[in-house]
Amino acid sequence: MGNKKTRFLFRLGLLLIMISAITYAFYQQFFTEKDRVQAGDQAPDFVLEDLEGNQVQLSDLKGRGVFLNFWGTWCKPCEQEMPYMESQYHRYKNLGVEILAVNIAESDIAIESFVERHGLTFPVLKDKDQAVTEAYDIIPIPTSFLIDKNGKVLKVITGAMTEKDIANYMELIKS
Repeated sequence: MGNKKTRFLFRLGLLLIMISAITYAFYQQFFTEKDRVQAGDQAPDFVLEDLEGNQVQLSDLKGRGVFLNFWGTWCKPCEQEMPYMESQYHRYKNLGVEILAVNIAESDIAIESFVERHGLTFPVLKDKDQAVTEAYDIIPIPTSFLIDKNGKVLKVITGAMTEKDIANYMELIKS
């Protein structure tokens, strides 16, 4: 009889812990205010790894304009704008503009295959745990941030861009 009562109390305790965790997660998701990064804000700093294993920190790029793009290999609009970004990267990289393309939580193989297939040479960063994606509150993708040489967000762009759009945005952030 003692074993049944112990098992019951143990199961009841586990059930209460699970209900508490689910309630907390639900509350956090739907009832807490998230600060979305907007034009005029200081861009949140981060450190992410690139495809070669190097650490890239946003604040190390102060003095340069940064075109920060969040994307996924499965995202068709992302795929459409990548060749345009590559073309403009070659045009603006010596004019004080850097592109950082942040992939959201995909495997190295998927990212590397995509980069190779599209011949991308700008830095591609891996946000494996989605910490940076969450810090910038990214919904939807593609989403891009134009960051000036002082680290201030000038503009937030959601959705696909044409090559002309990207060129115009690069003009805004060149040093």
